[in-house]
Amino acid sequence: MAFWQDNSGFALEASSCKVLTDAKHYHSELLSLIGKAKKRIYIAALYLQDDTAGQGVLSALHNASLSNPDLEIKILVDFHRAQRGLIGEAKSEGNARLYCDYLEQFNSNVEVYGVPVKAKELFGVLHLKGFVIDDTVLYSGASINDVYLHQEERYRLDRYFLLDNAKLADSFTAFIEKHLLNSEAVPRIDKRPLKPFSEIKLAQKKLMRALKKANYDMSGANESNALNVRAFLGFGRRTNKLNRLIKTLFDTTEQELILYTPYFNFPAPLLRSLRRLLKQGKSVTIVVGDKTANDFYISPDKPFSRIGALPYLYERILHKFLKSQKRYIEQGLLNVYLWKDGDNSFHLKGINQDNQVHLMTGHNLNPRAWGLDIENGILIEDRAQELKTFIDAEKQSILSQCRKLSGPDDIETLQDYPAPVQKILGQAKRVKVDFIIKKFI
Repeated sequence: MAFWQDNSGFALEASSCKVLTDAKHYHSELLSLIGKAKKRIYIAALYLQDDTAGQGVLSALHNASLSNPDLEIKILVDFHRAQRGLIGEAKSEGNARLYCDYLEQFNSNVEVYGVPVKAKELFGVLHLKGFVIDDTVLYSGASINDVYLHQEERYRLDRYFLLDNAKLADSFTAFIEKHLLNSEAVPRIDKRPLKPFSEIKLAQKKLMRALKKANYDMSGANESNALNVRAFLGFGRRTNKLNRLIKTLFDTTEQELILYTPYFNFPAPLLRSLRRLLKQGKSVTIVVGDKTANDFYISPDKPFSRIGALPYLYERILHKFLKSQKRYIEQGLLNVYLWKDGDNSFHLKGINQDNQVHLMTGHNLNPRAWGLDIENGILIEDRAQELKTFIDAEKQSILSQCRKLSGPDDIETLQDYPAPVQKILGQAKRVKVDFIIKKFI
């Protein structure tokens, strides 16, 4: 018995589940839910961007508050990410400028908070997912901006699940209230003057210690459901329950494991588990974004920045894996798909095990998520496969933009890369910092 099966989940009705397969539908569903909200809206995301889509969502939230002053609206984003400009831009108030300006303009009851995970964004961010709107949990790895919401021509594909479940919604909001909003380390970032990190440094350290012991409240869970759902928190290394769940899903697979990840860089424990599954004759399917579908990719015809080397580094890691596991590809046990759709990007995460257990998460299945960021996930157990039609439809929609790899020769090598990329990756390998870099990506 897997460790999570010792704990019960919330009963879930198949008719209360909805799976979306495109960003535009997700965008319209989010705005629709905001417009119909009666009692509460809790949003947790890495960021809410100061662009057309972000402004539209924030305006909708303020208007909903003005129409219904009793409506609780609380937004949580990463403290550091909210107070800087985009990479390469001049120093500014970042997205916090939008939050402050809109609160002054609308004067509503919307509240925006910043959660500081580490002293610097590089070493860890708020990566919790899940929007609670009344008794519906809208769960996706997507943040809020033009690309995630397909506001203009380009989109960033993610996974999108709507679960109408009051107990799950209560569990999400209770966690936010108890463990985050009650902390002095989580200040409002929609009111000037913005509080500097130095003033919350001690409280932040206390909060991080507490979060390593925190859980989602599962009071009222039922032990005998064929279809149930529960939430997991992941933070830190030794007591990380989400990491433990992911590792267990790998290790207890009986027939087939399907993985979605935008960045190919598995933590060592998961890589060992994958190899073990293949040796045991189990089927493994991995769907990953092409390097051109990576959000850090820079087209060769545009000015190059060092951050643009990251997609190529991920591809080098993938090439090494394909080369070492080629015999399993040839045997049909290992199936690796690369997603690419024009200049759009890929941001899907999650695990499907044996067509019965499904993990929706923002966890990137990489070392950064494994040890630095605060993550969460929703686990759905579907022993009677009541959701199979929805899950299969989602999978087919994703694979429709994929090509299947027959081995390492199907992707480019270092010699094929632009000269600036070759130089950076070569230097990193020579001075042996590529190993360190992989710990942060």
